[in-house]
Amino acid sequence: MNRWWKAQLALGTAVLALAAPAQAQDSAAEPDPAAANAAPEKDSDIIVTARRQAERLIDVPASVSVISSETLARTGVTNAESFVQLTPGVTIVTGTAEAGDTQINIRGINGARDAESSVALVVDGILKTNTAQLNEVQGTLRQVEILKGPQGALYGRNAAAGAIVLTTIRPGKSWGGGATVVLAEQNTQEARGYVAGPIAPDVGIVLSANYRKTDGFYHNDFLDCDCVDNAKTYGVDGRIVAALGPQTNLDVKARYARFDGASIAFNAAFHLPNFAAVNPAFYEDVNAHPFNFYSNIKPTNDQKTWEASAKIEHDFGATKLTAWTLYSNVKQNLVADGTSADFARYISAANGGPVNPTSVAALNSCFASTAALTGYPVNQPGFIGAIPVPFIFAPANGSTFGPYSPTTCDGTQYQVRNQKDWSGEVRLASNGTGPLSWQVGAYYLHIDRLVGVSLGADLGQGVIKNLYNGPTSANPTSQLYADKFRTNVYAGFASADYAVSDQFKIGLAGRYDIEARRASNRVPFVTDPITGAPLNPGQVSGPIPDQKKTFRQFQPKISLSYRPTPDMNVYANWGIGFKAGGFNNSGAKATIDASFNDGVTPGTIDADVLINDRYRKERSSAFEAGIKGGFMNGAVTYDLAGYYTRIHDMQFFEFFVGSFGLLRVVSNIDRVDTKGVELNVSVKPMRGWSVFGSFNVTDSKIKKNASRPYTVGNKSPYTADYTLNLGTQLTQSIGFADLVARADYRLTGPTWFHTVQDQERPTLFTALLPISALGLPGFIGNARYDVARRDKFGVLNLRGGLETEHWKVIAFVDNVTDKKYLNEVIPAIEFGGSFISPGSRRQFGVELGAKF
Repeated sequence: MNRWWKAQLALGTAVLALAAPAQAQDSAAEPDPAAANAAPEKDSDIIVTARRQAERLIDVPASVSVISSETLARTGVTNAESFVQLTPGVTIVTGTAEAGDTQINIRGINGARDAESSVALVVDGILKTNTAQLNEVQGTLRQVEILKGPQGALYGRNAAAGAIVLTTIRPGKSWGGGATVVLAEQNTQEARGYVAGPIAPDVGIVLSANYRKTDGFYHNDFLDCDCVDNAKTYGVDGRIVAALGPQTNLDVKARYARFDGASIAFNAAFHLPNFAAVNPAFYEDVNAHPFNFYSNIKPTNDQKTWEASAKIEHDFGATKLTAWTLYSNVKQNLVADGTSADFARYISAANGGPVNPTSVAALNSCFASTAALTGYPVNQPGFIGAIPVPFIFAPANGSTFGPYSPTTCDGTQYQVRNQKDWSGEVRLASNGTGPLSWQVGAYYLHIDRLVGVSLGADLGQGVIKNLYNGPTSANPTSQLYADKFRTNVYAGFASADYAVSDQFKIGLAGRYDIEARRASNRVPFVTDPITGAPLNPGQVSGPIPDQKKTFRQFQPKISLSYRPTPDMNVYANWGIGFKAGGFNNSGAKATIDASFNDGVTPGTIDADVLINDRYRKERSSAFEAGIKGGFMNGAVTYDLAGYYTRIHDMQFFEFFVGSFGLLRVVSNIDRVDTKGVELNVSVKPMRGWSVFGSFNVTDSKIKKNASRPYTVGNKSPYTADYTLNLGTQLTQSIGFADLVARADYRLTGPTWFHTVQDQERPTLFTALLPISALGLPGFIGNARYDVARRDKFGVLNLRGGLETEHWKVIAFVDNVTDKKYLNEVIPAIEFGGSFISPGSRRQFGVELGAKF
């Protein structure tokens, strides 16, 4: 055993030793009331709140996947990335670009990057609205519920695909707590713990904290640092629950969290089949890509979260009033290398561009760094030749640069996404036991958001963390997109459920959202010191005016439930989902039109791609029918559902790269239809042993797409063809402890990540070849994207060890077979390739825990 492992095990042993005295003192303490969620006698006894009311899982007329406290403990999951992998029909992309970048896909509806979330996040009854919080640790979890299908009638404009409802620990009548330490490969260290108990009569408190550090699986060879997927996170949560009287309860929470790590964990793969005759690597299957990282700019990502909330409940007897308010402040920024060296943005002075101190400095830095690195081994087909001029203009000694090269020729990027929001809700609900239950309420949300993407010249002096740096600075800004977004949301909602008989129930719900949005440009009216053009392409005709738009939508929902037997529920539901439209960074349309839709000016193409500075609201209509239940006294449970969803104006993220640098935008796909089937089965052959499995298959098709008309008939992007989950869990007493073991296998089907799929499209190379030194016909520069689909992949996780009421020692291995797979593929269609991010590799570790 090496010294590192000895040190880590010693640390874990010390933590357990410190916890042991407390265990002995409180061995007779009352169990935490929140632990009542753990291990019910039957799955049908699980109580859920996904529909904003407490009810048995079997009674819910919809598909709900529940991860109980027992499963949370046995799997070690703490955040969305982990528990989504246990859920059929749900996939996730998170952390590939930055920590707050999380996109969850449920049954074909995806949360587009840079748009509002498609999945509502509800923690202890409070709705959160910032997508950056989706994958943060939200405290000590006790139950996770994932409700599938549009839930706008319940949660509003950010629940088009579904809702994730989290329940965290509450204080009990006596003190208790726990601590967990995880030690694993890649210098991975994790610690989390909580204490909970009374601090005064009718007042209880919960304090919890979490910490995680890892070097990650990948290394930057040029900088010789673990700065590709490294991360350090920590958070502190506090909660006070007080009874203000026999009918009134107050719940106050506060949370601070921080992330420090890397960003933009991507390589590029080219998809230029006609170039493959020169080098086969020009036409690369993304699944076969060998990942190497060697950018000369150290990628960083900083995210800070501060939030506080208060919820009050008052029981009037026949009714209950609930009101809450939430303040959230999330600040995040990233630094990374640039993407456009192949298009000679920073050597314009050598190609007839403006000659000024900035362009000359950028040119000299680019040439000097290239000369010093000639022949440096970069991923094929990349090649650093004697000069940085692209090979199509200097075939003998030019270079082929992929993005994020070790030279200074691709510049730098600095991105900011800061959001403050304040929200509140008041709701009055029935509190009786009669055939009718109802609720009515109102909601308000205010958002202030700053989004900026700044490209700068790399003069070899690092990155200055400002959106705008002047021409005489060490990191002069050469292009800037920056806007301030303000949003006000007003909503009213109501629902009623009526038991027509003991067997038949009907539910009606509706919500009306009004969302007023405004965008104000924050780019100074100055010129780009590299090209001489305006700093933002949208400023060609002068300053960019403010924009505003109000989006409105009524979201109804109908649910039917029939109970032929006490252990069976046949159900159906239909509802409308909605995501408000919004604004891209000002100047996006002007950039795309000038770069890709000209088709007349030499060196340009007509790509037939429609991008606007404003994208439309998304609306979905979804129908679901299913049957759920159990038999053999709960030893076998099942849930079978079929669904059909029609999405109008689906919001979709696109990434563009060219001589202008890089651009992130949201577009609309006019209509997408999805349909599928989902099955969940759980069997308990004997006490202490369970076997479970689930399968989802989703068939999707683009029916209309004005943004890219030629993509009609393709599949919905980011949607896996199918998912399969298989697992087993065993608990066996061996006297002084229980032997516990668990295996989870997840198979994710083939996935397209763009509307352009098995198709050939013109690229910037199509435009450049005829005017280059090669003088070749343009079609040779076309790209074909049949090799940009992520293949199916399966990941097996194993856990096993010893556990008692007060301690546990668990060994685990994630990704047992060391399966290589892709986390995300982002085709940049007019660039001629894709930006691809790798998934996690195999990792061994040990988990040590203590409870008191």
